[in-house]
Amino acid sequence: MVRMLRPLTRAVTYTRLLHLSMAIVWPSLWLFIDEAWWTVGTATVLLGLAGLVPAMRVVEGFQARLLLTGHRDGGETPLIMGTPSATWSDRGRVVVWLGARLFLGVLVSHLCVQLLLLTMDLVSTTISDQRVGGAWLPVEGPDWWHALLAPLTLILGAAVVVGSGHLITRIALRLLGPSPAERLAALEERTEQLLERTRIARELHDSIGHALTVAVVQAGAARAAGDPEFTDRALVAIEETGRAALEDLERVLGVLRESEKPVSSRPTLADADRLLESARASGAKVDAEVTGPVDTVPGPVSREGYRILQEALTNVLRHAGAVPVRVRVDVTGDMLVLAIRNPLTEPIPGPGRGSGLRGIRERAALLGGLARTGPDEGDWQVHVELPLS
Repeated sequence: MVRMLRPLTRAVTYTRLLHLSMAIVWPSLWLFIDEAWWTVGTATVLLGLAGLVPAMRVVEGFQARLLLTGHRDGGETPLIMGTPSATWSDRGRVVVWLGARLFLGVLVSHLCVQLLLLTMDLVSTTISDQRVGGAWLPVEGPDWWHALLAPLTLILGAAVVVGSGHLITRIALRLLGPSPAERLAALEERTEQLLERTRIARELHDSIGHALTVAVVQAGAARAAGDPEFTDRALVAIEETGRAALEDLERVLGVLRESEKPVSSRPTLADADRLLESARASGAKVDAEVTGPVDTVPGPVSREGYRILQEALTNVLRHAGAVPVRVRVDVTGDMLVLAIRNPLTEPIPGPGRGSGLRGIRERAALLGGLARTGPDEGDWQVHVELPLS
């Protein structure tokens, strides 16, 4: 019983009734001025013509969101649109919506008024033969059992109010909701946002993770060495790496603040010397070989290649320490090949283990390339092939 009465305690139940009642205000005023019923048909035609105006979708959408759902906006994926009609299909749905709202408003208003009048007649004829009048269903009295029927008409009226509110809301979601083209556009925009967030997460993981790894390795080596000269070199390397990480962080934060602007000034393979020197300063013996015109590698491929090389070197420092590393960067024909090998040692357990390798594979897959990571003849290898096209 309490569950059945719960809709009557919600404000949206009555705002939906208000929304339906508002639809018949101006036709009722017109009918009051000119009692000829043909004026109702004229009003309906004018209402249909008004629905063809693109801005009408904005007005109706705002009313529907505010009065039918209780919200001023629809969130990231709006259920009821608040934008002008862009196609004739949108205009047609607005016309149908206006007609349905007018018809349902007239029907519900008459039912509510008639049920209220009938309730008053049942109450008055319980004790006398006097009727309020105006109800379509005649009630004769006096009869004591009319008092038993009065609550039923009130319950029926409440059911009409609640049911019509749910019905007009479903119609609004159907006719004022996004079209298939708008749903597709919203889905594409959401997908782009998720891809951008994933890319930024990888950027932060690669750049900041590399800087922290180098700093930790350098600090540990300086403390263990006990050599003032080595400590000075380690501090210089930590300072340079920290500055580079701050630049990367500032750039990524700039992208987050100004999401509509394209990403620019990201490091490419032409800046790979900075990575190699950073790894050498951390104690790794890096043997690097670069063949082919690296400067001619397309921007997206070159930027992703830089991040893959950065993550591979970070993993070496993090899990293997100061060991010999062989780096090969080869640009031949229509392919960029990155190969990083280091002696396989016991892995150092730690949080987030494996996320860097997943990032390498994801970057390669996004560019249509291949990435192989794992042990190979006593070494740990990262072999990535990226198509230049």
